[in-house]
Amino acid sequence: MESVNFSPANLSSTGSRYLNALVDSAVALETKDTSLASFIPAVNDLTSDLFRTKSKNEETKLELTKLEKNLTATLVLEKCLREDLKKAELHLSTERAKVDSRLQNMHFLKAKSEEFRSGIRATEEQLKARGMDASLSHQSLVALSEKLAELKQQTIPLKKKLESYLDLMPNPSLAQVKIEEAKRELDTIEAELTKKVNMMEL
Repeated sequence: MESVNFSPANLSSTGSRYLNALVDSAVALETKDTSLASFIPAVNDLTSDLFRTKSKNEETKLELTKLEKNLTATLVLEKCLREDLKKAELHLSTERAKVDSRLQNMHFLKAKSEEFRSGIRATEEQLKARGMDASLSHQSLVALSEKLAELKQQTIPLKKKLESYLDLMPNPSLAQVKIEEAKRELDTIEAELTKKVNMMEL
């Protein structure tokens, strides 16, 4: 402008706006001057930066989409885990209540069992002090009861044997002898049973 003796003051308002826009563009593009040779590479670099930025934005958007899906899946999983945890806690509470109830019942039964044992021992001591035969203790009575059941089982075949003898007709004298033997054997067993039963009732 100096060589042609030209001053910005001589520009019209439109020309001043264009000149200011040109200067602002050069400053924004960081060019060394306002020549076309400086503007074209700067604009090309800016365009390349723009494409790179767009590409980076697309990648970032894809990453955000993946993160959102992962976050949604994580939230759903967390909700399911919380529900499962509540169910597990409820089940555990119920099972704990059952265990506590069973423990209480076990303690009660154990105490009652010990009470019964103490009562049996005390009763046996009292009976011993009164001269009771040791064979009538609780353990002895249990053994006698088992023996009684065994003897009853033994009488069953004898009764059947006796019934078979009663049906014998060809030799009355021999049949009578067999019948008498079976009766005596049965009477002996029944007498023993009666004795045992009487001892248990005492």
